[in-house]
Amino acid sequence: MKIGLVGLGRMGRAIQARLADQGLSVVGWDRDAVAMGAAAENGMTIAAHPRAVADAADTVISIITEDNGVRHIFRGPDGFLSGDVRGKLFIEMSTLQPMTGRELAPSVEAAGARLIDSPVLGTIPAVRDGRLFAMIGGTPEDLDAARPVLEKLTRKIVHMGPNGAGYAMKLAVNLGLASFIQATAESLAMGTREGLGLQQMLDVLSEAPTANGWFNAKKKLLAGEPDDVTLDLKTLRKDMMSAVATGALAGTAMPLSTGVLTALSAAVAQGWGDKDIGELARFFREHMGQKLS
Repeated sequence: MKIGLVGLGRMGRAIQARLADQGLSVVGWDRDAVAMGAAAENGMTIAAHPRAVADAADTVISIITEDNGVRHIFRGPDGFLSGDVRGKLFIEMSTLQPMTGRELAPSVEAAGARLIDSPVLGTIPAVRDGRLFAMIGGTPEDLDAARPVLEKLTRKIVHMGPNGAGYAMKLAVNLGLASFIQATAESLAMGTREGLGLQQMLDVLSEAPTANGWFNAKKKLLAGEPDDVTLDLKTLRKDMMSAVATGALAGTAMPLSTGVLTALSAAVAQGWGDKDIGELARFFREHMGQKLS
């Protein structure tokens, strides 16, 4: 089985490596030639553009950054839909606005193909171990067609509803994560300015009712030590923009989310966009507010 893959960022390259480990041949494309070269060294066949990826595979995974980019890889001059895609299955794993999934699905269906949205929970280690959590938007029949591929990447697959529902669930998850990160950042900033030790606070917070897996995994980074980037601040900012926009379209009041988006925007504006989301805590301590004498 040959799988198409568009998007070779951190997650995309990890997905390519996992599929290769599972004995699947992957043909892929990314606008970043360096990323394509790195994947090629791991056995991936390079394609000239998204249409060539779809031409070479019956099942195509896409995982890139934002909505307009996904629209382009489907509808652009060399996009998937510029070729003959009859009978093909597209598994779209980016974190997008629900309306994007609802918008693309009819175009894909009109071309004789199928589309599911399948954003995932989990970072690079989860990809390597095949332990992602997939949230699916689309028909049950199309999900069944995608299972042979998804089961090589995931520990659990949940059907959320029609196209767009998977994206809605992923935004809801990331909204909660972003809010927790900001609350943690403010807690640590307030406590350290009151004379508490940073490590002392982290030890206590790890026993607090709010402690969770993300917090425990990020204690090293929260303490100011270097660690791998799993999700960067500019991408989380993009997700919060999508959440606020989605809420606005549905008439949902989102005052907390708007505040979190403001904080993330401040960090990105100060050049912290490529840093891990856990670095928001250090940004708050160093750049947000000051202690009054």
